[in-house]
Amino acid sequence: MAALRLVCLFVVLTIGLVHSLDIPKIKDVPLLVKTLKNLNRGPPHQVMTKRVNILEKWITQKLDNFDASNTQTYQMRYLVNDEFQTQGSPIFIYLGGEWEIEKSMVSAGHWYDMAEEHKGVLVYTEHRYYGQSVPTSSMSTDNLKYLNVKQALADVANFIETFKAENPQLANSKVILAGGSYSATMVVWFKRLYPDLIVGGWASSAPLLAKVDFTEYKEVVGQAFLQLGSQQCYDRIKNGIAELESMFANKRGAEAKAMLRLCDSFDDQNDLDLWTLFSSISNIFSGIAQYQSNNDIVYNCDYIMTFDDDATAIANFVYWGWGMGRCIDARYQGSVEYYLWGVENFDASRPWYYQTCNEYGWYQSSGSSNQPFGTKFPATLYINLCGDVFSSRYGNEQINVNAANTNAYFGGMEPGVENIYMTHGALDPWNPMGHGVEQGATIIANASHCADFSSIKPTDSEEMRASKEKLAGLVRQWLA
Repeated sequence: MAALRLVCLFVVLTIGLVHSLDIPKIKDVPLLVKTLKNLNRGPPHQVMTKRVNILEKWITQKLDNFDASNTQTYQMRYLVNDEFQTQGSPIFIYLGGEWEIEKSMVSAGHWYDMAEEHKGVLVYTEHRYYGQSVPTSSMSTDNLKYLNVKQALADVANFIETFKAENPQLANSKVILAGGSYSATMVVWFKRLYPDLIVGGWASSAPLLAKVDFTEYKEVVGQAFLQLGSQQCYDRIKNGIAELESMFANKRGAEAKAMLRLCDSFDDQNDLDLWTLFSSISNIFSGIAQYQSNNDIVYNCDYIMTFDDDATAIANFVYWGWGMGRCIDARYQGSVEYYLWGVENFDASRPWYYQTCNEYGWYQSSGSSNQPFGTKFPATLYINLCGDVFSSRYGNEQINVNAANTNAYFGGMEPGVENIYMTHGALDPWNPMGHGVEQGATIIANASHCADFSSIKPTDSEEMRASKEKLAGLVRQWLA
């Protein structure tokens, strides 16, 4: 019965995971894209405990903030909660990233609680090219030239100046920013570029260093399963994936395909297909670790350990995690076709992938031996996707140059900013790209990605509560 309960629990969790993705109904999403969507979704929605009147508004932004001769504009969406507003209210802006903005981030949680304490106005801005703030008629590679973080930060600067100018009560208000993941990076970089427009900011899980071959990510995922699960669970993952790799390498591909329920179109003699498959296997574990809370990893490890052998355990585990389709389409070409489909069919996958090619890299590869997910998904997989989806100019050399340019412009691990409170979960796979304790960040034990946005509550760990209270104290100082 215990094993059956775990199976049922895992199926419920993973079906919910798959259904929560922003997947267009008119086109099947190939395996790699589906797992990447899960990893690139926005911070966890907050639990709303009361009805709040949220206003949806729009602001006119320049298409190109750095070319005075380009007079084209677009409409950027934002959400406002003014329930606490009074004369001189501080402005609490949560920055949107590579997702569609939603009401809960300005209706509940720690950010909301601090705004209530200070009678602040809450705002949630939507990033260009995401959600409903799409500035061009298509997402062709040429149109995507207006998508980069410098343009997005300039949008925020214009928003702050316009919002204050259009609201007489707020003309002299202080502004603080918050963000999670990529939008946390934006908080740090906004303070670097526009220091006079804000008095402080909160950056939860901010990657600061652009890096093409992001080998450390899978290392932390493995550590999460080791520390929160068990050595036995870690070994089962490592041995099961190694066995599946060996089967494909030793002419047992048909058997491995059957175990994994792969579609007949999968070519186990094609490196790109194999890399796509094993990246997608690792991404199931990554999704659990990146957003783990409570006993998620324990539950999943318990399920994995119910099987008699390692490879069968992994095959069944990832099949459920992938959504239990009739057969699993793990072809590399399917990902290429989907991203090309996104030229005319708006979806967050294509613009975010463009940003990785053009600015950051952050390709979560199997390049480290200190992780349990095998050796079959090098950064080359993602680099090839850049070239096949956007332009042949996005080869290994150009993408590395792009990441180096990002680091040079924004300072990498030395952004040179003040009054920015940075937090990371100790088991957040993204934390190696951000500040650690030695640089002044707060590292929250056992926590993962963007795990600290909820209100202070009795179930918070001692470290989590201390971090939230420290932030509240800093906000009081900034707004004094």
